[in-house]
Amino acid sequence: MKEQVLWRKISRIVMLLAERLEISPERALGIFYGTRTCEMLHDSRYGLHLMGDLYILNDILQELQERQS
Repeated sequence: MKEQVLWRKISRIVMLLAERLEISPERALGIFYGTRTCEMLHDSRYGLHLMGDLYILNDILQELQERQS
């Protein structure tokens, strides 16, 4: 049950990311899985799975922005 909830959360975040970056969901999924935020989301020790979707999206966007600098 817990994994299903996480997968639904990930799908919502990926769709938000695709919308924000104006890219396909498939491309957004690839970007998402290449982030540190994704790793942290899958590790319950960080508690990121308890945060809201927009909070996590903002973490991803900040991470991507820092990579470009």
